Amino acid sequence: MEELVKELDALSVDCLHVDCNDNLKVFEDIKYIRTFSKTPIDLHIISSDPEKFYKGIEETSTEMVTFQLENLKKPLRLPANIKSKLGIAIVTETPVEAFEPYKDSFDFILFMTTTPGKSGGVFNKENFKKIRDFKSKYPGKRIHVDGGVTGEVAFVLRNMGVHSVVSGSYLVNADETIGRALHQLRSDSISSHIRISDFMITREELPVINSAASFLEVLQSIEKYNFGFAAVTDNGGKLLGIISNADVRRGLIRNMGRLDSIEVKDILNINPFKVLSSATVSEMLAYIKSIKPAILFLPVVDENNVLLGTVTFNNLIKGE
Repeated sequence: MEELVKELDALSVDCLHVDCNDNLKVFEDIKYIRTFSKTPIDLHIISSDPEKFYKGIEETSTEMVTFQLENLKKPLRLPANIKSKLGIAIVTETPVEAFEPYKDSFDFILFMTTTPGKSGGVFNKENFKKIRDFKSKYPGKRIHVDGGVTGEVAFVLRNMGVHSVVSGSYLVNADETIGRALHQLRSDSISSHIRISDFMITREELPVINSAASFLEVLQSIEKYNFGFAAVTDNGGKLLGIISNADVRRGLIRNMGRLDSIEVKDILNINPFKVLSSATVSEMLAYIKSIKPAILFLPVVDENNVLLGTVTFNNLIKGE
């Protein structure tokens, strides 16, 4: 253990994730790690009797503690003397609304995207939408992800604003060194098989208007959804173009003398950059690199130009 932890320390990992399957001896491990590492501990407790862990949490001053929700028999009530950052872990089948009782006292959620406590599983793509739903419902809470996180999954999660990912078997069992594998988790240079359709923001979640919308309706749509743009489609759902904040500004400048009669066609970008839903992440990145202006979003369409959703890049630009 000491050799592995020291190697991870040398690579400046953010924290050391320790899984605990109902075993109080975990605190002996934490105390041992403390003798040679100052890296924060992230303790994940899977137990139907979490109260018995409270004393050890306090004694070891564990920085982060997560409790597996599905194992709890009753709601958690932690003593005030525990100063750890607190999280709730849920499996794929559990709805994000399960976090509701803890929204005022807990700091983050941990999405278990494979089977809790088992290493080496495959990331369940259903969690992409769950992460978006949680981020929308609890915008001030951090999101952690554990299970099946490879380099390509990590890229998508960073793009979605996920704060932290747990990686075990991907790092330790990688063909290359742990450092090389960790670089892949942090890198934007990836080989990807994940399709855009797997993680895009769906059409139902977007500001979509038709060409007959008024200028006020355009502004209201952009403001309500806070994506920085509105998509314009025809009655069949085909993408006619987009109206971004920049398009609105340019339209106002061009039409200062007739603000009361500005129409969608006056501010519509009919040739927006866009991506097919069948494209992979690596194909999308190659496309983005070929575009000279920086972009904050890409509409997603099918082969018939029907709008299916969008991909946004705000979190990557903010460096999250």
